[in-house]
Amino acid sequence: MLYFGGLFGVVTLCLWIFAIVDVITTDEGSVRNLPKIGWLLLVLLFPLVGSIAWLVAGRPVGAGRARSGVYERTAPTYPEYDRPGRFAATTPEDDEEFLRRCRERAEEQRRKGRENQ
Repeated sequence: MLYFGGLFGVVTLCLWIFAIVDVITTDEGSVRNLPKIGWLLLVLLFPLVGSIAWLVAGRPVGAGRARSGVYERTAPTYPEYDRPGRFAATTPEDDEEFLRRCRERAEEQRRKGRENQ
């Protein structure tokens, strides 16, 4: 019986720590039903009930899933493209325009480099 009580305590402690860290790291605008400070106080003062309430009623919907914006790529090929908010062309014309400007800028830099030599 003591083993079950100790196991319940460890599970409660882990849940409490997870909920505290999750409340602190969650964006203020995506918290549901209470202000962020309210959730933090609830979780700190009532460890078991507050943690369960946070998971059920306060945590943002789909918090475990990565969300991408309108202009973000859904499946990045390289890690440097994982930055949130990174622009990705929505149409081939936008992408061609970007590549054209890159080529023009590179040619301009080459021309200036040749002039400086």
